[in-house]
Amino acid sequence: MRLSEIYNGKNAPVFSFEVFPPKGENPDKKMENLFCELKTLAEQKPALISVTYGAGGSNRDTSLEIIKELNNRLKQPVMPHFTCVCSSREYIKKYIEEIESLGILNILALRGDEPQDIDVCYRDFKSALELIEYLKNFSELEFSVAAYPEKHPKAQSLEDDIDVLKKKCDLGAKVAFTQLFFKNENYYKFFDKCIKKGIDIPIIPGVLPVASFSQLSRIVELSGTQIETKTVEYFEKYKDSKEDTIKAGIDFASGQCQKLLEFGAEGIHFYTLNKALSSCEVIKNITS
Repeated sequence: MRLSEIYNGKNAPVFSFEVFPPKGENPDKKMENLFCELKTLAEQKPALISVTYGAGGSNRDTSLEIIKELNNRLKQPVMPHFTCVCSSREYIKKYIEEIESLGILNILALRGDEPQDIDVCYRDFKSALELIEYLKNFSELEFSVAAYPEKHPKAQSLEDDIDVLKKKCDLGAKVAFTQLFFKNENYYKFFDKCIKKGIDIPIIPGVLPVASFSQLSRIVELSGTQIETKTVEYFEKYKDSKEDTIKAGIDFASGQCQKLLEFGAEGIHFYTLNKALSSCEVIKNITS
């Protein structure tokens, strides 16, 4: 199904997951483990499973392997990420044609971060807006975009960031998926500002069920995501027990998601970190 069919106001709540190509040592073993996790995620019958993609095509082959596993063997709806930084127009056109040949209907169009380990960095595209304008010239893919309730790190202000989202919407974006956050109030305020700006596409909140205290600290540091002291203290109590931390993460995310759906969010996009248990348990909690 295309994004416009999935997010049409009639299918709520819509659940989707994000996974990424494994990195580091023992890549074959990690891919095997990921495929096992994907089977578990598939049991939830998600509307979409998104697969990340490195800037400049740094993990293109691994990403394609995951896409093919989901699409061909597990028969799951796939939404590949696509970043444009350091990619030439010719490369992007060829890759998109390959994606379309697999029967993929949707992508997440992103600028992406500039990779540090490649020799040549093309400057054909400077933003997701330029990528979207280029894709519309030759592709029938429907595209989603990223949204940042707490502002993109490089944006001058939240208002400027919302202006960019409005331009993406005007170019035909069908849905926006947000960066992860822990303060629902930031999403509520962001959503209201988007409505006032005339942005009328679904804005799907991104949620990460915390699985370890060190993971939480690292994510907050890297992303700049806002987190209240009481939330840090909540997870810190369980930091010496992996099992208790996972349970606490499920409970916190379940409460977060329930309130987001009550607010009117059309669905939830789960950042799984390639683990199925927590996200699946959250879905069970909020749908039972």
